[in-house]
Amino acid sequence: MTVTVQRAHNRFTTNLGWLDSKHSFNFDHHYSPEHTRHGQLLVHNDDTVAPGKGFGTHGHRDMEIVTWVLSGTLAHQDSEGNTGTLYRGLAQRMSAGSGIRHSEMNPDPDEPVHFIQMWVLPDTAGIEPGYEQLDVNEALDSGGLVPIASGQGHPGAVAIHQRDAVLWGARLQAGERVTVPGGGHVHVFVAVGSADLQGSGALATGDAVRLSGIEATSSELTITAGADGAELLIWVTA
Repeated sequence: MTVTVQRAHNRFTTNLGWLDSKHSFNFDHHYSPEHTRHGQLLVHNDDTVAPGKGFGTHGHRDMEIVTWVLSGTLAHQDSEGNTGTLYRGLAQRMSAGSGIRHSEMNPDPDEPVHFIQMWVLPDTAGIEPGYEQLDVNEALDSGGLVPIASGQGHPGAVAIHQRDAVLWGARLQAGERVTVPGGGHVHVFVAVGSADLQGSGALATGDAVRLSGIEATSSELTITAGADGAELLIWVTA
């Protein structure tokens, strides 16, 4: 197993005034050969958008895009006629497929919106564009790891068109521990709070760990929430 810790302050940064974005992987003009991808995960952006601002209509193709709000609200509208307002605990999946155009705006006049947007490669190119959203707050509040987005048919998760990828989430109370799922490529991200990953030490908000080669059926690697609890996002891909 190989382990790489990426600290929050070592991510690429884009600051446009209305947008403060931290990039865990190469994005736009930011590039390093060390941050090309991790398995099927290509983009992992940590975005804060100012009140009343956002991303105007733009296009995507052949990408599975999952958006996860940490605070505030985010309004979605796309060329397939889908609309929605995302909030904390509402999973959203947009399949760009053969081509889709959409906008993402902060509709609140006073409060910023903070969200994580993640892109994975689809297992089939040129599919019909699609959209899905699902509230998973009740499952998260029950404790433990919860499937948020899955290409493997997990009940209660939005469906992505990548059979070799699953996004797990957790809202852990102080001292609560979960076992990290195994897989070819695992990306553990501390979205909020702090945690201790077995063998990697203390992690703070915005820190991530990239793991490769965890045995999928017998992972015993644990992560424990710190004194202030933790919200985790864990991608497992081939």
